[in-house]
Amino acid sequence: MPTAEADAMMEAWVVERPGPIDHGPLRRVSRPVPVPAPDEVRIRVSTCGVCRTDLHVACGDLPVHRPRIVPGHEVVGYVDAAGADTNRFSIGDRVGIAWLRHTCGACRFCATGRENLCLSPRFTGWDDDGGYAAYAVVPEAFAYRLPDRFDDITAAPLLCAGIIGFRALERALVPPGGVLGIYGFGGSAHLTAQLALHRGHTVHVMTRSADARRLALALGCASAAGAADAPPEPLDAAILFAPAGELVPVALRALDRGGTLAIAGIHLSKIPPLEYASELFHEREVRSVTANTRLDGERFLQEAAEAGLHVHTVRYPMEHADRALADLWHDRVDGAAVLDMGAGHEGSEPAAGS
Repeated sequence: MPTAEADAMMEAWVVERPGPIDHGPLRRVSRPVPVPAPDEVRIRVSTCGVCRTDLHVACGDLPVHRPRIVPGHEVVGYVDAAGADTNRFSIGDRVGIAWLRHTCGACRFCATGRENLCLSPRFTGWDDDGGYAAYAVVPEAFAYRLPDRFDDITAAPLLCAGIIGFRALERALVPPGGVLGIYGFGGSAHLTAQLALHRGHTVHVMTRSADARRLALALGCASAAGAADAPPEPLDAAILFAPAGELVPVALRALDRGGTLAIAGIHLSKIPPLEYASELFHEREVRSVTANTRLDGERFLQEAAEAGLHVHTVRYPMEHADRALADLWHDRVDGAAVLDMGAGHEGSEPAAGS
């Protein structure tokens, strides 16, 4: 397997100037290949999923923590170098890099199994460079082994869209055999819906995209309607994936008594005033979702393999990362966009086997 030489350079995308996506906030640059720290492994990137969080970082909704950051936190690749203190992986192993890449291990949250709420976390593609590049490094304790069932293209979206969807589903507290409503149906939602169906829940989808509604029905969801439409029956739980605060009261009104709404996104537009009697009374709850624990990731990857999730992807060559983000912004992606380091074609079709 080729290994980067000392002082080698690589191609990468950076957030040059955060702003509207159509103004071109990303720039393709040449960067030194990163050298792994003693506790890190370096991977030769094969694929990297394109997440809505990347879009928020590029557009400035999430102010960059480091200038000219390399986005991308759904990274699949092969270990080509390892720090002196590492022992989990061997050269050539396939690993995944996800959003959460460091926690302090000592704060009150880490000490009680809630490392997603760590007081000193670091995140891939926000605090440290991510996978829109030929190589990336990660602390080996935060890297994932990936199920053989998924190839490099279909494994990439699992590492954020899948993991965060899993945590959102857990936070939604869907009762056994319950009825779940999903608002927005992109890369994360289409995986979460399949997990919910695998668990025996009924799933209703509300989304503005006609293509997404067709995908929802093809995956086995009971109904698919417009984003603000009422589901055909009261919901035991709901998950809001669309970054649209105006849908919070819509989803709350659709909940049955005692229902829970989980908000899955890291960014949400302004929530309008809520009506207590019609939207919160009868013990309806609103819960946010913040990152994930490593245990969430491990549990999700195991369940994804057991459930045989169908990962619907649209493949883009790495040199078209800017176009992939623009397509995501304009709702032109049906499923999950994935950057392919080895692709040499236009990103306009689902990946083989997806």
